[in-house]
Amino acid sequence: MIISASRRTDIPAFHAEWFMKRIREGYFHRVNPFNSKQVSGFSLKPEDVDAICFWSKNPRPLMKYLDELNERGFNYYFQFTLNPYDKTFEPHVPPLPERIETMVELAGRIGPERVVWRYDPVILSGISPVTWHLDQAEQIAGRLEGATRRLVFSFYDFYGKGEGRLNSALTGTGITVADITAPGQSEALGQIARGFKAVADHHNLRIATCSEHVDLAAEGIQHGACIDGDLIRELFGATIHANRDKNQRTACNCVEAADMGTYNSCSHHCAYCYANFNEGVIERNLRKNLPDSPALLFESGGDIEIRTRNYKK
Repeated sequence: MIISASRRTDIPAFHAEWFMKRIREGYFHRVNPFNSKQVSGFSLKPEDVDAICFWSKNPRPLMKYLDELNERGFNYYFQFTLNPYDKTFEPHVPPLPERIETMVELAGRIGPERVVWRYDPVILSGISPVTWHLDQAEQIAGRLEGATRRLVFSFYDFYGKGEGRLNSALTGTGITVADITAPGQSEALGQIARGFKAVADHHNLRIATCSEHVDLAAEGIQHGACIDGDLIRELFGATIHANRDKNQRTACNCVEAADMGTYNSCSHHCAYCYANFNEGVIERNLRKNLPDSPALLFESGGDIEIRTRNYKK
């Protein structure tokens, strides 16, 4: 069984203590975001967990627990989102130099092959044109030299609550955002793809896209996966037989995993985030303060079956 920690919120940055309590108690509950009465339980015992994939923009608060995770016998790796945006798009992330330092330190502790650099999403705007992205990517890659083996990127998706959130954040700024995957942006798309590939080649990084329909194979860039069965087997020698996760978007190549955490519980407040709806909901959720809840922000008591490695539907 693979654990995703998490697409729903930045657990390493804001819920590290809660996560470790779940590790020590050996299970967690996952609440259906569309039906809070539908709750599933999952084992967090080392013998039931093939690997944990952490997603974070600032894993520093979790890093003090890495020795304990190692001692308990867990396999894990990090998807580290490291973007160069200012507070317009990422108002509450630590300064870029500090995050780079964190990533370099993390790689020094667990190995660069277990720290994937995510430049995600690529936002084409008046303050972040193609040339800016390419310059920033090259600078960051240079400062990460030896701290990662992979570069994964994706483009901002214009859909759902995420688009409304971004539009609200940009109101009154005069900043406009363009869809780089639209037919009229083919030149910009090609320039980004070729430029990112050149950065990856220059720094000996394997490069792939994340959840993208657009085909960049002609530029030498393949479709990737974040919950990557091949990478897990490569890193840990784990024998996993996971199918593609049908609960994700159609362009997502991730294998099946159990997501921890809850939407609307991340204090980074990034303008483009699809996992947060609005500040009011986030603040109400975080005021609940349920550190002992197996589901993070929900009271999910009752007799809930815990799925283990050998669980059969």
